[in-house]
Amino acid sequence: MSTNHPTNIAIINYMKELPSLYQQSPYPFWDDEHISKGMLQAHIDTNMDAASRPMDFIVQSVDWITQIAGGGQGKRLLDLGCGPGLYADLLTDRGFQVTGLDFSKRSIAYAQAQAAAKGKQIDYFYQNYLTMDYENAFDLAILIYCDFGVLSPNDRELLLNRIYAALKPGGMLILDAWNKPYLDSYQEKENISYSESGFWSPKPHVLMERAYKFIDTGNTLEQYLVITNDDVKDYYIWNQCFSVTELTGVMRAAGFRDFECFDDVTGADFTDVQKTFCVVCRKK
Repeated sequence: MSTNHPTNIAIINYMKELPSLYQQSPYPFWDDEHISKGMLQAHIDTNMDAASRPMDFIVQSVDWITQIAGGGQGKRLLDLGCGPGLYADLLTDRGFQVTGLDFSKRSIAYAQAQAAAKGKQIDYFYQNYLTMDYENAFDLAILIYCDFGVLSPNDRELLLNRIYAALKPGGMLILDAWNKPYLDSYQEKENISYSESGFWSPKPHVLMERAYKFIDTGNTLEQYLVITNDDVKDYYIWNQCFSVTELTGVMRAAGFRDFECFDDVTGADFTDVQKTFCVVCRKK
């Protein structure tokens, strides 16, 4: 008698239909023991524009954040999704007292080790920022590299409410997002490959991958089905492209005001034709 094999079911489901919008994988790749190694290497290879932006861009961002905040001396800054601490390290040099949150054990461990080696006081915590519970604690919060659009609409609302609570009255929030031109340029693809080992698994594996865009909702999807001899895992990476009106509307609903828009987090003048844009706003 035949049985339904998990690998067969996964492949059939992959081929049959796309996942529902913001469907979540049961396998958090950012904290996977193997995948997180590759993610960390991508972060700290600052010549790449992958997990983090190139270092020259990061330095420009930090200088601009310091300027728009009116200097960093004595101010508390919350770095959401801080990764291995590339921004936090430089922001500390500008006088900010930085707290960094990230949901990757490996990235947080790296950031903590770097801060200790340099003798810097930076508070890094392995935590899902959706669960933070700060109250009136920070002068400034940053969420950089378009991470906001990775979240489902419900989680975006939750996060904005938690950021709002964490900021002091008049506190500033800086975040960036994908703009509509990014969706226009997004290249759909499907591919199947075999590797003895690689980013997704240290074992011999087949990788089925696709990139797809949902024009009606402004979403992009990267989907990866990783098949080894003894396992199969399906990973989803979602993102949302926004218009300025859409993004500021969501932020306004959470109580933020005094919006300023830029092309990116270096403070480039807003043109609305670039793939990203940056919003700066304040807590009432």
